[in-house]
Amino acid sequence: MTTSFGTVPSREVIHILENAGYEAVFVGGAVRDHLLGKTATDIDIATSAEPKEVKAVFPTTVDIGTAHGTILVLMNGEPIEVTTYRTEGTYTDHRRPDEVHFVKSLQEDLRRRDFTINALAMTKDGELIDLFGGKADMAERIIRAVGNAADRFNEDALRMFRAIRFTAVLGFDIEEQTLKAIRDNATQIRYISVERLKAEMDKLFAGDYVVKAFHNIQNTGLNLHLPLFPTDTEKLNRTVPFESAVEGWACFMIVGNFSPSDVARAYKLSNVERTFLSTVKDAYVNRMDYQFTLDDYYNYDLATLITAEKLIRSIHANGEAISFTEIKKMKQSLPIQSIADLSVDGKKLMEWTSQKGGRWIGEWIGKIEQAVLHGTCKNDPNDIKEWFLYEFNREK
Repeated sequence: MTTSFGTVPSREVIHILENAGYEAVFVGGAVRDHLLGKTATDIDIATSAEPKEVKAVFPTTVDIGTAHGTILVLMNGEPIEVTTYRTEGTYTDHRRPDEVHFVKSLQEDLRRRDFTINALAMTKDGELIDLFGGKADMAERIIRAVGNAADRFNEDALRMFRAIRFTAVLGFDIEEQTLKAIRDNATQIRYISVERLKAEMDKLFAGDYVVKAFHNIQNTGLNLHLPLFPTDTEKLNRTVPFESAVEGWACFMIVGNFSPSDVARAYKLSNVERTFLSTVKDAYVNRMDYQFTLDDYYNYDLATLITAEKLIRSIHANGEAISFTEIKKMKQSLPIQSIADLSVDGKKLMEWTSQKGGRWIGEWIGKIEQAVLHGTCKNDPNDIKEWFLYEFNREK
């Protein structure tokens, strides 16, 4: 029994290609996810039509990888990647094929893919095409390379890390020969750009089975060849699960005793991510010495506070822990969340004192901020005015 698969526009793309005399099927991760009962995203189509033939069939297309056979087809406002069946030449840089050959055989196209669970295809009507046992491997919860695992990893060394990332996301085990090939070829991960590794790490941190992935990284020796990796994986395991990828990076940093700049440089983190790591490090150091203060709740955002507390619990397990619920309650109960929440501004100060602007305004806004935060006065214009004029005139 078959059921329709893909979005209406994507099925229409296949329908049009078939009417033009070409083969076309859904391929890759979307098919895998569909069979696993997950929402299929990033729907890709493979076809016997060459790029110029795909462009001739559809009125609106975008060249996004013509040399490698990929055309973006815009169908009813939905962008859909359509890639020509292909085989690939040698990979001298362990990343990209030196040359691509377009073929007319779906089997040849699927043969070049990394793992059996990704070498699946499906017709627009939901008929599964499984030439390499991917469905059986899914049933057994196994990650197995298509064909010779060492050949697949020599072609693209990132596939080794992708196998481990799939263990984090799917909870599958890596098949014995595939695992051995990762061990035997672990040094080749050094050929991979940190940008590609970082993208895989982000997905790994978001998985439900991260501990399994950390075990595999260490068990295969990949940890010895990554830019940075904590040596104490047992301690790292205690920080799992992560609420976000950036929380994963923060725990990675603290457990490995790395600085925020170490991790940011090694994996080319964004400025936003680097800033988060820096604030977590500060909050964590403070929390090691004392319970969070009112100023800590004010100065750090909720994600930073929770991550720092999580690290204290996971790594040290001593002292009095603060529940995440209590942290949220304390954060939300502050009279202001930032200086922007103050009910007065510099214009009011000038009005109340009949003085011109200057550095004094910023200094007094800071004092008002602290007074409101610590309950010396309420965040009310009249209360602030009374407190401010008293203090201002007292300091004259």
